[in-house]
Parts: sequence; structure tokens; C-alpha cells
Amino acid sequence: MTPSLAAKITKAASKQTYYTIRFLVDRSRVADAYRAYGYFRWLDDVLDAESSSPGGPDERAERLAFLDRQEALLDACIRGDAPRNVDPHEAMLVELVRHSDPADSDLRSYLRHMMRVMAFDARRRGRLISRVELDEYTRSLAVAVSDAMHHFIGHGSDDALGAADRYRAVTGAHIVHMLRDTEADLRAGYFNVPREVLQASSIGPHDVHCDAYRAWVRERVRQAGAELAAGEAYFARLRSRRHRLAGLAYIARFRWLIDRFERDGFQVRPSYADVARIPTTLRMASLVVSGMLGRPHIPRRPDAWIPGIGGRP
Repeated sequence: MTPSLAAKITKAASKQTYYTIRFLVDRSRVADAYRAYGYFRWLDDVLDAESSSPGGPDERAERLAFLDRQEALLDACIRGDAPRNVDPHEAMLVELVRHSDPADSDLRSYLRHMMRVMAFDARRRGRLISRVELDEYTRSLAVAVSDAMHHFIGHGSDDALGAADRYRAVTGAHIVHMLRDTEADLRAGYFNVPREVLQASSIGPHDVHCDAYRAWVRERVRQAGAELAAGEAYFARLRSRRHRLAGLAYIARFRWLIDRFERDGFQVRPSYADVARIPTTLRMASLVVSGMLGRPHIPRRPDAWIPGIGGRP
């Protein structure tokens, strides 16, 4: 039951992820890759959903009680003591761990770090976060996604390669992802800019159109570009062509967003729906092909002119 449920959840949430798993994941691990993505996609959706008491203390209590159950379930699964009576969605996690080798550190790392990401999101809703918290959040996500890729794609072929750069592609992608989702996250009560930045500029998290906020976006875009470039070089060295292709396709999606932020003068948009348009898709595909052929992407200047911030180039 869980393979079909997991694949259905994955396809509905992200066709890129669905087809990456279908065509690039090691054949013996496809079903478990869908379970891995499907479980955490479901968990994230439940934590984000409106409760029966939106905005009140009961909503937070409901959300955290649900999270506590999932954290306890993960601990039980890893101990080899998973309960028999679980929700069909929870069964995705139970079966994923049951099928795995206890000695496989990459899968355990993915599960632990992704659960930390879920927990942080659930507990930060409605409050400002510090720069240290933001960095730890991004680090947890980067470790989770990167270790999952090593577990599911070309397993064992590149485990010892370039540990220092292993997590940089996902670090850059997560930075861009949070910028992309700024407006949607604000509506849901998530603030993606550190309180130190807001306090230093005497602005609030909703002041996304002011120069100080755009300066923050510019700083983050510059950092993301450097991280993605390092990640691109890392993927280019991988022996597994499938892993290399998956990594470069992942990076290409966020390269497009970096270009968009630069063209917009680092002004965040309410929506980036045109990422699905055919010209954009073709452009991202060309970046992947270039990467596979060893032609690195040359980014535009990350410090392009912003009215009121610095000088015109």
C-alpha cells in the first residue's frame, strides 16, 4: 500500500522530484525513495495545515502534539520497536526504516536531520528567529537532502568524495528557496529574516519592499550563488552519472531564481509561477547539459544595482 501512496504524494507535490526518483534513483531503492519523500511531505503539510482553532494556543498545542508523536515514532523505528497500529502515512516511515540496513548512516542522517527541520518549522511559527537559528535550520536541511541523495542515487560510489563541499549545493538552494517563499511564508506566520537584521534596520518582517530588506536579499543571493557554484563543482566530480545529473538539475532550478532576483533588483515577488513555463524549463535544461559537459555556469554580478543601495554599475 505505501509505495503507491508515497508515489502519489510525491507526484502531486513535485513532479521534478517524482521523475528524479523514477529515473535516477537506484532501482532497488525507488519505492523507499518515494516513502522517504512522501512521509516528510505529508508531515510538513499536516504541520502547515489550519487546525480547528486557528491562531490560538490550542492550534500550537495540536501541532506540537502531532510532532511529538512523529518524533517518538522515528525513535521507535530506529530502535527496531515500531508500533503495529499506525496511520497509512506513518507506515511509510515504518516500512522505510524496516527495509534499511541499520549500518547505513546516510539514511539515518536524513531521517534525523529532516525531522529537526520539521520540528524547527513547527516551533518557529509566529516568532522571529535569530541568525544562528537560521543557519542551523539551513544546515539541517542541507545535511538531510544531501545524505538522502547519496543513499538513494549511486549508493556507495562517492561516499568519501569532497566531504567539505558535500552540503553546499543544498545550502545555496535552501537560501534561495526561503527567499522565493518570503511572501507565502509571511502569510502563514513564518519569518525568514533574522531578528538581528530587522532590529539593525528598524524594520519589521513584512517590510519586504524597503531598501534595507532588499539589501538583505542581495546578501543572501550572493551567498547562495557561491554555495551553488561550489556544489556544482562537487557534483561534477561524482563518479555516478545519475547522481551528477540529479544534482545539476537540482541546482539549475535555483540558478534560474538567482537570475530572477538579480533582474528584479532583489525585490521579492508574491509568486514565481513562471518557473513552469516552457522557456524557463528549456533554460534550466541547458544549464544541466552544460554542467554534464563540464561547462560551469557563469553567474551574473550578484551585487547588481538597487535604487538607494550602492551605485549603478
